[in-house]
Amino acid sequence: MNNKERADLMAEEMVANLKYNVLKESAEQEKHDLISLLFKALAFSAEKHTKQRRKDIEESPYINHPIALANILAQRWVIDENVLCAAILHDTLEDTETTADELRKHFGEKITSIVLEVTDDKSLDKEVRKQIQIEHAASLSHEAKLVKLADKIANITDIINTPPAKWTKERKQDYFAWAKAVIANLRGAHQGLEKDFDDLLKTKIS
Repeated sequence: MNNKERADLMAEEMVANLKYNVLKESAEQEKHDLISLLFKALAFSAEKHTKQRRKDIEESPYINHPIALANILAQRWVIDENVLCAAILHDTLEDTETTADELRKHFGEKITSIVLEVTDDKSLDKEVRKQIQIEHAASLSHEAKLVKLADKIANITDIINTPPAKWTKERKQDYFAWAKAVIANLRGAHQGLEKDFDDLLKTKIS
């Protein structure tokens, strides 16, 4: 190898190393930004739900529910930061004093739009809201469908393991049937999550 060839090889190696370092730094920055955004959403949701409790016998902190959604999604390799943050924030508009403008200010338009899609109109009767969820499920964005799938999986899991204190077997069965009707209109969004839901429905309840 002559001097020119040696110099060319060294130059190629330097360029390759530079590209690698740039890509590595970019990946590390993206990872940092994702973690920071998730913890920001967790802190925001925890503060908004701080006085709320779930309906199980132990009255678990409400924040356990949105955390469960994010975990369900992550376990199935849903790592889109918009979806994960929307899952963590999904009940803030519906169940707290949080406004859409407040969410936009802190988390941007994309995350807010997903949360809005999965937010029920509390001015309507409960049965009307439940029917609307069934009818509108198919028209949700892909991101909102993922959040809705995780929400139903989390709720069914809670009903099986730590059910609301005063729920009868019949009420649990009614919820299972309604959730199944909602999920039927979400089919095709994520095979793994849909399988998780279907497996849960096979559980015998008392």
